[in-house]
Amino acid sequence: MTQASSGSTPYWYGDDDEEARGLLDAVRDLRRADEAMRLRASREMDMNVSDLRALRFVIECERGRTPVTPRMLTAHLEISTAATTKLVDRLCRSGHLERRPHPSDRRSVVVVATRGAHHEVRQRLGGMHARMLDIARSVPDSARPAVRDFLRAMSHELAREHDDPAAVVAVDQVPAGRDPTARTAPLD
Repeated sequence: MTQASSGSTPYWYGDDDEEARGLLDAVRDLRRADEAMRLRASREMDMNVSDLRALRFVIECERGRTPVTPRMLTAHLEISTAATTKLVDRLCRSGHLERRPHPSDRRSVVVVATRGAHHEVRQRLGGMHARMLDIARSVPDSARPAVRDFLRAMSHELAREHDDPAAVVAVDQVPAGRDPTARTAPLD
């Protein structure tokens, strides 16, 4: 349930712009649904979320004809090199990735998605991606630039390093043992 429809007093935002709050509620709903979808997909493919993120990254890079090194996976996933080695080993054992010699650097290797991995990703996610494209196509042509710009600006803001000292103080004041990122109805 979105905040606008819950009738609760807004915690983070003033009462002056209900439509803008509705947009932010929709972004939160999208983020939650995306996270839930990734969890479902990883369970269905019998892998953890990091493994799925790695596999999707490799496939995306392959589409752009960019060879993926383990170092690139480490940076993309923001994990240690040791964790990357374990992840690649696990995905190679499961038949999702293969290690191959780097096409231009003999000292390095690249990881590539197997045919089976491509098939499984298409089978598990293809229908959902087609439905998402249909939803995007339903946005009127005249509104698409504004929607795109809004989503990109939100993405940029969410990716920024945290620079709001007041918010840091507020999080520091969360009672001990309580997750400051946990969802509670009044805070959303």
